Amino acid sequence: MARNPVAGMTTSPHIVVMRITRLRFDLKRARDLFFAAALAFGAGCTALTPEPGPEAQEAAKRLSSDIAKYREVDARKQMARDADDIVLGANLFAEVYEQVQRHYVREVNEDRLIAAATNEIRKRHPKPSGAPDAKLVEAAIHGMLGSLDNYSVYLDTAHLKALREETRGRFGGLGVEVKKGDKYIHVVSPIDGTPAAKAGLKPGDRIIRADGKSLEGLLLRDAVLLLRGAPGSKVVLAIKRGKREPFDVTIERAVIDIAVVRWRAEGDIGYLRVASFSERAGPEVASALHGIKREMGRRLRGVVVDLRSNPGGLLDQSIRVSDMFLDSGRIVSTRERSFEHHYNATAGDLLDGLPIVVLINNGSASAAEIVAGALKDHRRAALVGKKTFGKGTVQTIIPLSRRDAVKLTTAVYLTPSGHSVDGGIEPDFDVGLDEKREGDEQLELALKILNARTAAASGQAVSR
Repeated sequence: MARNPVAGMTTSPHIVVMRITRLRFDLKRARDLFFAAALAFGAGCTALTPEPGPEAQEAAKRLSSDIAKYREVDARKQMARDADDIVLGANLFAEVYEQVQRHYVREVNEDRLIAAATNEIRKRHPKPSGAPDAKLVEAAIHGMLGSLDNYSVYLDTAHLKALREETRGRFGGLGVEVKKGDKYIHVVSPIDGTPAAKAGLKPGDRIIRADGKSLEGLLLRDAVLLLRGAPGSKVVLAIKRGKREPFDVTIERAVIDIAVVRWRAEGDIGYLRVASFSERAGPEVASALHGIKREMGRRLRGVVVDLRSNPGGLLDQSIRVSDMFLDSGRIVSTRERSFEHHYNATAGDLLDGLPIVVLINNGSASAAEIVAGALKDHRRAALVGKKTFGKGTVQTIIPLSRRDAVKLTTAVYLTPSGHSVDGGIEPDFDVGLDEKREGDEQLELALKILNARTAAASGQAVSR
């Protein structure tokens, strides 16, 4: 089965990678999913998406009937008035419904899906007479997907393009990863070196307005496009932080070319910062580790891996990075509706067993949590900082027939010990950062731990 799992960047997520799993599925299911993978992020073939089945077509008929009743017109007159919109809309709804029924992580109830769809139509279009059927159907799709979770969304061409740019680690905007909150858009993490980070945005901030426009109730995908813009243009964000009164932050947009990895020597300890798990993460981490070993040589006594405010990214990159520090054993499992898939380490630890400390905080999400969870469960690293964000689900980009797609939650992540990533990964050493104090308490403790462990290993006395 070929798929496009999304391990993070919580807009998305991030954020697509193809993988082939078990071959024992029936031919039709394997064919359908192969087609989905072949279409992902491509130019967009339109004939390969499987036709919706009878259940999906019946659901689309129910929706069309509900729309007609909502408009308080006869269904035949409605079809004669706007036949193309009805047919196209019904087909699109049936396609999305089919993917939900086939691939969502849990079985779903048809009546609840249809109810959520029609409720969203009424919410968005209280006076539907002036709205095209296509708009009503789109509202229905958003309502249906929104009833599943905060990460499943419909992606039209523009939003799919934005997600593709984000996955590749280069896009225009502010450089902030966000998620849908109860009312507003919440900041997961600002990305290192970007305008958002330089402006001082923090994990947990709520963005309540952009250039005076309220983001209350706005779809996540629409909020992301609103925050993006031409490099050099400015946007004024109204930020709510904790119990403080809202305050404005002016940020100048830029081309976001994420510096995924950087490293330096901290005395006899190597420091490795991984900002995200874009498609460049694996090669850049490998190159950084070779650089650390080459420059520091025999005096290298351990490595700090900094995953703080790393919003995640690609599943395959998190597995690849984890594998660099492990010699064997489970890295992560993904539990789908009917089976689990296990990803295991291969022989070869690039650090040859040197001790590791991983820095985490509440902005460490998804793919970053996979790495932290794997190294913690295998006792390969100690975790220092604060509990991670807790995004323990996999999103898959499933292409539809019109160069658009649906991003659907298809699995949950399990650490090697079998624990769900939902709820976050707890640090071994819980320590925060004092904003009034200069320095970095978390990094200082990590260095102290590594120095103590290497000293103890060599039989030296250690003062704590």
